[in-house]
Amino acid sequence: MTLKTVPTIHYTVDAGQTHSHLFQISVHIAKPAVGQVVSLPVWIPGSYLVREFSKNLQNLKAKQAGKSVAVFQDQKSQWHIDCKSTAALELSYEVYAFDNSVRTAWLDTQRGFFNGTSVCLRVHGQEDTAHALTVKAPKDSTWSLATGLQSVKVNKQGFGDYVAAHYDELVDCPVEMGHFWRGEFTACGIPHSFVVAGAMASFDGARLIADTQKICEAEIKFWHEKKPAASAPYKRYVFMLNAVEDGYGGLEHRNSTALICNRRDLPSIDMKKMSEGYVTLLGLISHEYFHTWNVKQLRPAEFKRYDYTQENYTELLWFFEGFTSYYDDLLLRRAKLIDDAQYFKLLNKTINMVLQAPGRLVQSVAQASFDAWVKYYRQDENTPNATISYYTKGALVALCIDLTLRAEGSSNLDKVMRGLWLRCKGGPLSEADLLAELETQSGRSWQKEIKAWVHSTQELPLKTLLSSHGVVVHEDPPQMAQRLGLRVLESQGVVQIKAVLRGGAAEKAGMAAGDEWWAVGSARAKSQTWRLKKLEDVSLLLGNEKKALATITRDQKVFVLPLSIPTDVNTWRLSHTPNAQSSRTSAWLDGA
Repeated sequence: MTLKTVPTIHYTVDAGQTHSHLFQISVHIAKPAVGQVVSLPVWIPGSYLVREFSKNLQNLKAKQAGKSVAVFQDQKSQWHIDCKSTAALELSYEVYAFDNSVRTAWLDTQRGFFNGTSVCLRVHGQEDTAHALTVKAPKDSTWSLATGLQSVKVNKQGFGDYVAAHYDELVDCPVEMGHFWRGEFTACGIPHSFVVAGAMASFDGARLIADTQKICEAEIKFWHEKKPAASAPYKRYVFMLNAVEDGYGGLEHRNSTALICNRRDLPSIDMKKMSEGYVTLLGLISHEYFHTWNVKQLRPAEFKRYDYTQENYTELLWFFEGFTSYYDDLLLRRAKLIDDAQYFKLLNKTINMVLQAPGRLVQSVAQASFDAWVKYYRQDENTPNATISYYTKGALVALCIDLTLRAEGSSNLDKVMRGLWLRCKGGPLSEADLLAELETQSGRSWQKEIKAWVHSTQELPLKTLLSSHGVVVHEDPPQMAQRLGLRVLESQGVVQIKAVLRGGAAEKAGMAAGDEWWAVGSARAKSQTWRLKKLEDVSLLLGNEKKALATITRDQKVFVLPLSIPTDVNTWRLSHTPNAQSSRTSAWLDGA
């Protein structure tokens, strides 16, 4: 990166107060405006919830020419500085950092981490100028630092001076600090780093590096078939993984990603068979890396320039998150990290998640995208009844488009994605762009399909399309939770109801979220009542009985509810047997 201007805004982040979980921050503004305005973002791109990062900012002070100047807060995350334009302005403040997620900031004696949106005040009017960042380690520490920012002058551990072309780049490059494991590899000639904090001694770093390399090479070649190394939108890339006792998630950035996982899901040196947890971790890596193109470069037209002060609405998260979710598992298969059976198992899970959500009949996936700020990121007991995930249903929309194109023999979704990259020049994208590219690739309009699959609550033609590609759909008896229309938490012999699905047997019986289901008995033989410790034990305790009495507690009161056990509820199971469609199936799975 070559900067056009010398940075006139310089941040210093000091990680010295580890016991207090406080980052000490200073900002040097060489050329302030009269009455300079500064603010802290209320959200971080990629996570669609107003998180109010300013709640963690304290002790904001300002000096100019060695003298204190007044600071006035006029909004929840915005301040006016009573300064002149004739001298440099110095700001100082602290940020409390004790959120062990990928979205905010963390600091203790073992580890430090921050996103710029949590710690770096935005200097209004100067967002497009170069920004410098200096990061200081705790005193006498042996910590190391990893970030996607361009270094200027750093020590062997990575602490020192960095630079960004503008504010957007500064806050889109998180910083990881501490005693972490580091691995290096190249993918299509591009250098990549992978740092892991919190790994146990059994961690097989070589396995993680080898598998991640395969993912990265598959995805670079997916987007840039002819000149992968020269066409990639970055010169180097950094994975930052925080392994914890219980956690999962990731947040994409322009040339890095922040990840969190259960440390038991890391590959171990004695791992002979790939665990489900490790497959999930590889899927997360694949997902966030694919975002490098699909949301960080190609992005909703509404996100051409982020507004950090409020919600940024779009109806296109079904495309950016959903299509990424479609490809994250498919590219694991193409990278030969999983086989056909494993892929269909993952696809099966996605399908059942959608089919088991009554909200799919209430809200379109476009509406779900728009409502992410108030529904997806604020889930409660009614969420499965009121909304649908733009991740899972969006992935199935991508599947339907891909299989339809392939069945018609005209094109495939891979070509559409690459066509969109060229059409939109790796920049803002609208639904009209997608429709135009689909028509270019297929020679026909896709208005009807997009209206039905994206903007309505109609069911997707999954069975027909899967069958046309040699995949058989079996309808099997489901687990008791799905059979009754429940989501439960089982702990220490107590079955607690977390959600009651619309139209299910549990709702008809009068069960509600928060109830504890204590006992079940036959409605016919009322003397046969059993203590219920696991939901799956209902069948064991009742046998073939279809009428039951459920004993539940709600707010310390005991209720006995009549419950009918349905027999007409099924779940999908996918299988693939070599047949006349095998060549079509192979082309789909192999990306031909």
